[in-house]
Amino acid sequence: MYLTLPNVLTLLRILAVPVFAIAVWYGRNVGACVIFALAGLTDMLDGYIARRFNQKSTLGAILDPAADKLLMTTAFVLLAMPNDYLAIRIPAWVAILAISRDVAISLVALRASSHFDPAKFRPTLLGKFTTGVQLVTISLTLLFNAVGPEPWYPVLVPWIYYVTAAMVLASGMHYFFRATGQRTEAS
Repeated sequence: MYLTLPNVLTLLRILAVPVFAIAVWYGRNVGACVIFALAGLTDMLDGYIARRFNQKSTLGAILDPAADKLLMTTAFVLLAMPNDYLAIRIPAWVAILAISRDVAISLVALRASSHFDPAKFRPTLLGKFTTGVQLVTISLTLLFNAVGPEPWYPVLVPWIYYVTAAMVLASGMHYFFRATGQRTEAS
């Protein structure tokens, strides 16, 4: 097995997680914002390169979602924790819902297949949209901590947390019903 360029980009994203975490923890808000944006860019690039140049691999199918979950979970945990360097935090209940959904989906996906087959548990459009909303939520929280909350914070940020929670619940239920429906069809 050899490493493809998309796999290298994914590994770089994984290696960026502790650097991102340190930046958030120590109040390097601009740096954290930049690292998160660069990680998002590598995510877009690795997917594009894998599709465009036919560099899809089993390793990439495992590493890419793992890297995404690691980065998102780290961001949700650190941006919800009390921290003197964060003027704006993600409400803990939103972070708990988001992380719980991801853990539940991962457990159901693991249970649904006896061996790893990414085709058996593909992300849905609702799941992808939910991930997008979560990325916007994290990005806005990082951005407002980096540059200051005014003038859009009072209008935009409280609502984005409610939208994120609603999307997390909706997609979590969707994945649950989809997984249980697949299991009864297979029986």
